Amino acid sequence: MKRPAKKHTYDDTLLVTVLILVLVGLILLTSTSAYNGRVKFHDSYYYLKKQGLATVLGMAGMLWIARIDYHRWIPLAVPGYLAAIGLSIAVMAFGKEYNGSKRWLSLGPFSFQPSEFAKVAVILFLAWLINRNVKKISKLRMMSGMMLSILPVVGLVGASNLSTAIIILGIAVTLIFVASPRYAQFIWMAVSGVGFLGIFLALESYRLERLAIWRNPEKYEKGYQTLQGLYAIGSGGLFGRGLGNSVQKLGFLPEAQNDMIFSIVCEELGLVGAGTIIVLFLILIWRFFVIATHAPDLFGALIAAGAMAHMMIQVILNIAVVTNSIPNTGITLPFISYGGTSVVFLLLEMGLVLSISRLVQ
Repeated sequence: MKRPAKKHTYDDTLLVTVLILVLVGLILLTSTSAYNGRVKFHDSYYYLKKQGLATVLGMAGMLWIARIDYHRWIPLAVPGYLAAIGLSIAVMAFGKEYNGSKRWLSLGPFSFQPSEFAKVAVILFLAWLINRNVKKISKLRMMSGMMLSILPVVGLVGASNLSTAIIILGIAVTLIFVASPRYAQFIWMAVSGVGFLGIFLALESYRLERLAIWRNPEKYEKGYQTLQGLYAIGSGGLFGRGLGNSVQKLGFLPEAQNDMIFSIVCEELGLVGAGTIIVLFLILIWRFFVIATHAPDLFGALIAAGAMAHMMIQVILNIAVVTNSIPNTGITLPFISYGGTSVVFLLLEMGLVLSISRLVQ
């Protein structure tokens, strides 16, 4: 008697972890942003409403994409990457400036950050490119060509958003490293990357200034945010002041709901609460790894590996900035920090990985 075909389902652990992070993120955002919302917009729930709308759209998109065979996105890999380049050029020409940086395109009443789209576009593009040339990837010329292919978007995004450019570059290096059977060639890539980063930093004086602020934040006016974030972390102790009881969010830490939200998490929930958030991210990264290693083909494995690299790099960079372990780069904490474009494309990316998990044996 023939056994019925096994009905594959989503990775439950991944899906539940994403849902928990989204819910926790909305709760923490409400607590962190209420004061700024009341002062700036006379509405304590201003930021929650905007983030909530973006989350609903992202969740709907995630569930829709999760039901689609991920191979159907192959024809859109190159057009999507070209669109990312085009949107990055549009930002430089017509972008909306906020806090001294051009990162947004205005579409009527909505603002859109193309660099978030670029992360997903690069993952799909490189997964397609590597899958197509996997037999030649061990050759230095092919590896160099793949890295050169993503430099246009890295350069365009990096002109106004260095941190996102570093994430995109990190995703590219991770995907090529995962697919390549030779590792010695990555030494020259690391040297080239350091040289490229050095030149990039030297092109603008404010980037070198950030290094000086990082070393001695108390000596510079622009080090104020870093110091206030460290005060928040230090005052939280083991269990924190309690949800909603942060002092630093009351105008002391500028834009607390954005890049520095992890410091408020430490202040209100303490080391235990912050550690729990980190554990949730570790579970997410672990599931990406499991799905990547059990994916039915290389294309699916590379998409999951790209999502893993994206999440890992962004979380590490954000926490490192908040704790002043590296210079301030202005990068959000996934699912926790305020940012509609960020949460939408993060959830769409989760949908891609969930669609791969359905075919994992």
